[in-house]
Amino acid sequence: MKFFKNQWSNIIFIVLILILIIPQTRKPIQIFVNKVFSFSPSVTDEEDREKLADYNWILENSERERVNFSDSEGEVVIVNYWATWCPPCIAEMPSFQALYEDYKDKVDFYFVSGEEHTTTQKFLNSKDYDIPSYRMLSEDPKPMDGYSLPTTYLIDKDGEIIIRKIGAADWNSQKLRNKLDELITE
Repeated sequence: MKFFKNQWSNIIFIVLILILIIPQTRKPIQIFVNKVFSFSPSVTDEEDREKLADYNWILENSERERVNFSDSEGEVVIVNYWATWCPPCIAEMPSFQALYEDYKDKVDFYFVSGEEHTTTQKFLNSKDYDIPSYRMLSEDPKPMDGYSLPTTYLIDKDGEIIIRKIGAADWNSQKLRNKLDELITE
């Protein structure tokens, strides 16, 4: 009994390591940690902002219809690169869903995944999300890229990237909503 009294911290440490190693427990913990540490994304300083080279980008929606990103030229746009297997992506989805519900008629949303539509739709349906998911059929316009997941861009009506965020964030914050309202009225 004396052994256990002296070794509690070591036993707890070993249990925590085991929990993080076992795949069935690791993913929910990663999602939880990402949610806890997700803050509102920061707006890029004006002098550091980049502009889209063009809007030539062909996507495919979940009904397998072609969608041309150029239809969003002159609109406020949010582009999110994500995957169903990505814990930070999953962590920020509830905030995106809440934002989408309030801004879907004012902002063009593109949730872009490299996965099959059946995979993404199964995930979205299981969570009761109705955000629009797309697959790329052509290369994305530069300087955007989705090599790191999640990566999200907020683009103004002039094609200027106002926010470029790699990693999970709280996309339903009042700070971001205020920025969206400002961009929409410009």
